[in-house]
Parts: sequence; structure tokens; C-alpha cells
Amino acid sequence: MNEVNNSGSCIAAYRIFGDKTTDFSKKAESIAVGLTVGSWTDLPQARKQAMEKHLGRVVQIEVFEGEGPERYADVSIAYPDINFSRDLPALLVTVFGKLSMDGRIKLMDLHFSESFMSAFPGPKFGIEGVRSLLGVPERPLLMSIFKSVIGHDLPELKEQFKQQALGGVDLIKDDEILFENPLTPIDKRVPACMEAAKEAEQQTGQKLLYAVNLTGPTFQLKEQAKKAIELGANALLFNVLAYGFDALHALASDPDISVPIAAHPALAGALYPSPYYGIAPSVLLGKLMRLAGADLVLFPSPYGSVVMPKEQNLAIRDVLRSTKLNQEYASGELQPDWTLKPSFPVPSAGIHPGLTPWIVRDFGRDVVVNAGGGIHGHPGGAAAGGRAFRQAIDAALQGRSLQDFAADGHLELQAAIDIWGAKQ
Repeated sequence: MNEVNNSGSCIAAYRIFGDKTTDFSKKAESIAVGLTVGSWTDLPQARKQAMEKHLGRVVQIEVFEGEGPERYADVSIAYPDINFSRDLPALLVTVFGKLSMDGRIKLMDLHFSESFMSAFPGPKFGIEGVRSLLGVPERPLLMSIFKSVIGHDLPELKEQFKQQALGGVDLIKDDEILFENPLTPIDKRVPACMEAAKEAEQQTGQKLLYAVNLTGPTFQLKEQAKKAIELGANALLFNVLAYGFDALHALASDPDISVPIAAHPALAGALYPSPYYGIAPSVLLGKLMRLAGADLVLFPSPYGSVVMPKEQNLAIRDVLRSTKLNQEYASGELQPDWTLKPSFPVPSAGIHPGLTPWIVRDFGRDVVVNAGGGIHGHPGGAAAGGRAFRQAIDAALQGRSLQDFAADGHLELQAAIDIWGAKQ
């Protein structure tokens, strides 16, 4: 077990909903006490002195009046580090375990103390590390996804991999539903795909990362990851929410797991979309992923088939990449800046070449453009689909319209525009 801290506090920010009769100050105080010492007013004075260092503190309350009877308050509560061990399960259970079942209340933000953060090395590679592995210092990266993977045999999977690689993609990831199976087990899949990567590199001159889906019983994940790396895997895909943030932390902090980890958001939809319940996406898919060690984080884009509101996307972007995450509270308490390496944001789902200008506009150069059907659905095949995306990225970086760029002899981009259109 991780050691317990003896100084500092982590601060949880909540949105609490009520009506005209709700006393938000009383509710906040009951949370601060109930999730720490349990009871306060009934304790004798001598016992209060001994327990005070464990007592949660309300540090900020801001009430918002609605037009109708509904009201809500944004409440921040500080939880002393001494109450929990330095691991994410302990923190999450403390600040939102029982509370998540207590009516309409949503966890909106988390600010970690410097002492708590010191237990987390964060991403092993981060944005610059991934760029260094690929030899791509500036432009947005391009990722493609295996599609229709279930039921394919090894030769079919290898050929699908090679066609994606020939299109000039920087990363190829397994589908998150590709688990161990008799046709393409990891001990056969990794060597076959890495061989295809070498064959494609001989033609394109381009390196790529293959993010192998890491699956299996939780207590065998490290063994499985090291096995994949020994077989040649140079990246991992991990369904973080199914296994837990602590599993990601254990993988990312293991020195023998020496490849980037891409975090998949499977199950996130059960936790963030409601305005009244769950965990805000900037926390769930932003802060917690980066703290636990994800080098790349996938999440629904605001443009494609599984849509997340744009403001939520940009909030994830900011916490994945920024170092200026501190906030001064009404109490005068200042949360520390992050020294962790920034993680690559990977807006996903329903992305086609015509959306590339929007992605570059909203995310800049430090983004991974992630495509599945937008590559495999190209009429010229997956290789042509990859080239169409690379052409779209070049056009966006040059500030040119996709139609204008396509007219300069970029036939793959033109074919993609003919199917999906272009957003400018």
C-alpha cells in the first residue's frame, strides 16, 4: 500500500442541484464532515482537537438561481491528505464514492495537492516522447484503427495493417474489442503486424507505432504487456475505465513497460454525459488519465458520430496539455501547477478527411487525428484513405481550403471530399 500523506489537501469541486428550499451551505458542510470524520457537533471538545486535522473543509460556495424552482451551487471541499493513501482509488472513494449516490450531484473538478501528485510520475513519453519515437517534430499525427477485426485470420489482419501503414499513418491501433482469440492471439498478431510495418516502411520511409490492445485478467496485465513488448510491440492500447485508473498507473510507472500507452474511453459514456450525475469529462478523460500515466487519450470529438460538446472537448485538451492548472480558492489556498509531461489529445469517432481543418483549428498541431471508417471507407482503399488524411493535414497547416488543395492533383483528398464533403 502507498504511504499516507501527513500534509496538504486535495480539493473536489461539485455541482449540487436543489430547489428554493435547499440550504447549499448546510449541504456542503454535511459533505465535508460526512466524508471525513463522520460527525462533528456531537464530539467532545478534546476529541475535536484530535480529529480536526482529518476534518474536511468547505472552501468555496457559489449559488446560481434559475428562472424556475431549480437552483444549483458550485461547491469546493478540501479533503486532508492524511485521510487517504496516495492512490486514485482511495481519493475517488473519499471524494465521490458514497456521495455519487446522494441525489443530483456531479463531480466537476479535482485539484491534487503537491504531496499527492508526487506519487504519480505521469506519462512516460508524453507528446514530445511520442513525437521523438516517430521522428515527427511538429505536424498533427495521424492514427488509424483496425476495423471488422473479429473473425479475421492472421493473413487478413496483416494485410489490413499493411494497407493502413502504406497510407502514411503514424499510429495504428487495435480495435478496443479485439481480445485474445484463436485466430489472432497477441503472440502471433504482434510479430505479423510489426513485420507488415517494416514492409511498409521500406516503401514509405515512415516509422509508425502499433498500439496493441492490452487485455486479460487484471493481475496478468503487466505480464501480458511485457510479453507484447518482447514480441516487438512499440505501443499499447488500454481500456482504462474497465480496469481502473490504478491499473493504468501501475503499467505506466513500471520501468519495464517501455512503450507509450494510449487510453481508450470505453465505458466513459456511463459516467460523464448527464449534467446532474457522474464525473465531468475534463476530470474523467483529462486529469485522471494524465495523472495515471496515459501518453495519448482518446475521447469523442465534437464533429463526428459520437459527439461530445465542443467546450468539454476543449476542456479535456487543456488539462491534457497545460501546465497551468492551479486555482486560487476563496480560502486563499492555491493548488500547484502540474509538472507531468503533457498527453496527446485524440478526438475520435466519425472522423473523415473533410473534418481535419476543424480539428487543427481547435487543437493545433499537438493533436492526433484518429480515423477508422474515414480511412477504410475510402473508395481507393485504406492506403488511399491514409493519404487523403495526410493531404488534408497538409492543407490545414498551409491555411488552404481542402477543395483548393485537392484541385492541385491530390486525387485521394478529392475522392474523400466527394464522399464526405469538407468543413472549413
